[in-house]
Amino acid sequence: MRIDRLTLADWRNYETAEASFLPGANVLAGRNGQGKTNLVEAIGFLTTLGSHRVAGDAALVRTGADAAVIRAVVVAEEREVLAEVLINRTGANRAQLNRSAVRPREITRNVSSVLFAPEDLAIVRGEPSARRRFVDELLVQRTPRLAGVVADYEKALRQRNGLLRHARQAVDPASLEAWDERLVATGSELLDARTELVTVLEPLVAEQYAVVAGADQVVGLAPSRSIDQESEEGSTAERFAAALARVRRRELERGITLVGPHRDDVLLTINGLPARSHASHGESWSLALALRLGAVELLRHALPTGDPIVILDDVFAELDARRRVRLAERVARYEQVLITAAVEEDVPAALAGRVTRIRAGRVLRADERADEDAVAPAEAEEVPS
Repeated sequence: MRIDRLTLADWRNYETAEASFLPGANVLAGRNGQGKTNLVEAIGFLTTLGSHRVAGDAALVRTGADAAVIRAVVVAEEREVLAEVLINRTGANRAQLNRSAVRPREITRNVSSVLFAPEDLAIVRGEPSARRRFVDELLVQRTPRLAGVVADYEKALRQRNGLLRHARQAVDPASLEAWDERLVATGSELLDARTELVTVLEPLVAEQYAVVAGADQVVGLAPSRSIDQESEEGSTAERFAAALARVRRRELERGITLVGPHRDDVLLTINGLPARSHASHGESWSLALALRLGAVELLRHALPTGDPIVILDDVFAELDARRRVRLAERVARYEQVLITAAVEEDVPAALAGRVTRIRAGRVLRADERADEDAVAPAEAEEVPS
């Protein structure tokens, strides 16, 4: 799978922009703050319906505009698909495939990418929510129908928390039991899907870590589930229901659901030690990269469209020369790789390809100079690109 052409309107700091890409390596070059990350963020949004940098969509729309548009011609197995998303500052987003209106989630069935960015260090070093998000996004990319399961669980969780919060000790037992059933039904499916994914992903991540880091270290991934804290007997649904019964009194006192997928984690280890607290900076970077590369390997064999588009946002500046070469050799085999770089020389020769230069929210023509003084900073690009 690859993107042939990308068009943006009122996205981040781009009033309008057009860029074309070739198979293989494509480098987006320019000084920090000009809009490189904004551009690849648009591709990431098109393929996941979310940003790796902000939680809400309003910040993605250019100041003064009501909506942003991402439009891409995607080629998969020699078939072209025109995918479009309209991101509204307020209200629901809309989508089209080949000019026909579809639900936004349908876009992700036709376009897939894996994006690595500096923010991914939080998957290793940050809070459990970052690891849950990584796993759930990969779940949905691999099996799109699970988006409905995730949404149903989150809805049931909100409703149950609302009941606990407003009723406290006077809660109606029948109402709470009804939401318990909904929570267990959707949550158990999500828990089983996460566990299966982590099991399949672990050897892929371990392989990628060995390639990128060149180190003889044992990498581990294991689900840490709140429902299993006291017992691992019975089905997931039975354990979930038992865990809810066990913490019922504390939930009524605190007005919040205390067990379930929203309280879980993924334990990342290197040589048996928790990576979050024991990994060095270099090891953490290598593990974060390995998680994304493991996701690429998982998706390229699971999806009928083949290799996802691989995006490396400002990665090589953080790696030493040895890791740069190892990473470049690994990703060069994928159908299309998009790389952002403030210094073109940071990109190894194995990924030498088309260079597109970005300046002040503009994709430059081949005859324009990229080293002229920028006329404006990249709007809303808080993370240097």
